[in-house]
Amino acid sequence: MTTTTLTPPPRADDLADSLRTRTLPVAAVRTIHAVAIALVVLGLFGIVGGVRLALLGYALTFTVPIWSRVVEGGRRATDRLVTLLVTSAFGLALIPLGSIMWSVLEQGLPVLSAEFFTYSMRNVVGEGGGIYHAMIGTLLITAGATAISVPIGLFTAIYLIEYGEDGRMSTWIRFLVDVMTGIPSIVAGLFAYALFVVFFGDGVRMGIGGAVALAVLMVPTVVRSCEEMLKLVPNELREASYALGVPKWRTIVKVVLPTALAGIVTGITLAIARVIGETAPLLVIAGATDSVNFNLFDGRMATLPVFTYSSIMQPGVPPEPSIERAWGAALVLLVIVMVLNLVARLVSHFFSPKGER
Repeated sequence: MTTTTLTPPPRADDLADSLRTRTLPVAAVRTIHAVAIALVVLGLFGIVGGVRLALLGYALTFTVPIWSRVVEGGRRATDRLVTLLVTSAFGLALIPLGSIMWSVLEQGLPVLSAEFFTYSMRNVVGEGGGIYHAMIGTLLITAGATAISVPIGLFTAIYLIEYGEDGRMSTWIRFLVDVMTGIPSIVAGLFAYALFVVFFGDGVRMGIGGAVALAVLMVPTVVRSCEEMLKLVPNELREASYALGVPKWRTIVKVVLPTALAGIVTGITLAIARVIGETAPLLVIAGATDSVNFNLFDGRMATLPVFTYSSIMQPGVPPEPSIERAWGAALVLLVIVMVLNLVARLVSHFFSPKGER
């Protein structure tokens, strides 16, 4: 008779002890990182040695992976090294953004005042005046571009997802949308100018022309963002609606679009933020003016990007007030873009289905 002896499974405490290894002191690692970050920041701001100090701080962070290899082993050291490289890349990406933000805030904040937001540049020479006319033009032209591009982009996305499927027409539409995504903004401005020259003659300058130029740049972004959001709608919802005898068009209106609404609104908002700062197409077709113009279909219309460009390129005498106004307009435009991105994030968070937040 053979007797089989069963070995009891290891206890959880014994297994944990066998997997436990030595680790670096958390406080020491954090101290090294804090000192390194302080040296890099001081070096970037030109304090006590400049770039050399920043390089010294960055080199100091590499002592942690070396120390980890001695204490914790190669696997943990490699993990710390990769984490350091990824974090460093993120930090390098933030340097230009931080520099731009700092410069715009430093130069633009002193210019902001009630007069700056409520007065135009009509009959203003030297100090005084404001960006009221440029703000009105920016809002009107952007609203016109949104009114043109959103229906076109949304209906195109609906066709690609709900009707076109994988047909040849859908393939060509996607290809052309990808091509339009890479169109330089100046080309969009020239297209709008050539289009309006046919009807109004040479030298035409209109706000609606700027709206058309921006719409050309917005359409591909709206198509792509709406298409991706419609793809995320589960087919089960469509099939359930069809099983109840609901027509396809009503299924799209009542089921598909409401489900994807948060993503669609987010994509549209980001598309607006992408074109609101364009200068070249508006300079070509909308022109520039010192007066307020509320009519998109009559005469030149000022915008914040063109106002900033004109104030720098033609500052007048003395040039200081014009340059200061340019910094103020740049700050206002930057704030508008940031607010639009924030609105897109909030819409995506609060209106998405609970499972996707």
